[in-house]
Amino acid sequence: MNGDVLLRVEGLHAGYGPIEVLHDLDFTVEKSQIVVILGANGAGKTTTMRALSGTISRRGEVKFDGQQVGRWKPDAILRSGMSLVPQGRGTFTDVTVEENLRAGAYTRSGDIDDDLDRWFDVFPRLAERRNQKAGSLSGGEQQMLAVARAMMSRPSLLLCDEPSLGLAPLVTQELFGILGQLRDEMKMALLVVEQNAGLSLNLADKAYVLDTGRIVASGTGLELLEDDTIRAAYLGGEG
Repeated sequence: MNGDVLLRVEGLHAGYGPIEVLHDLDFTVEKSQIVVILGANGAGKTTTMRALSGTISRRGEVKFDGQQVGRWKPDAILRSGMSLVPQGRGTFTDVTVEENLRAGAYTRSGDIDDDLDRWFDVFPRLAERRNQKAGSLSGGEQQMLAVARAMMSRPSLLLCDEPSLGLAPLVTQELFGILGQLRDEMKMALLVVEQNAGLSLNLADKAYVLDTGRIVASGTGLELLEDDTIRAAYLGGEG
């Protein structure tokens, strides 16, 4: 890694109404880096993604690509180069695969056909189903569509909220392989929140463990994989 910080989060607090879920989070994502935030259900992973993408109120410093974006609205954050693949995929089920992809490029002007061709090449099954309604796709295909739709805005940082949720193990492995290729081939950064510790830590350059809204451990993916405490908490059923 080149040490060039793309996203710097300091003192992040967020929640819902009077209930604070995140308590003083500090973490960074460097350019071309894959960072994983690991945590159990209820740890605050999805709240972190919502706070970063501007869909809930938050306090603290969120500096992205040299700009303070902590008070920006979701559209402005998306236009700045940060794109979210939400938990549960969030595809528009009543329109076609191609229409979903075109919707992902709504912040851009000009021709997007080259981008459509690129993502149909990356995800051939989407190309085969380009005129089908997204709701007719399998869970794995819908997750791939969600990733491709987020990529249509040409982000420099892709946020992925529980990409393995509800997917079969082989589909999850395929998806994580594609996420790794995106980083390697496009030199983009990814921030992934996950419960699937084994796959995500193998992919991660850096990882953080979130517990009840606080970061309780950090290190490289390999360091956390080899940490006995982390293994007992998150890898007990995977080995």
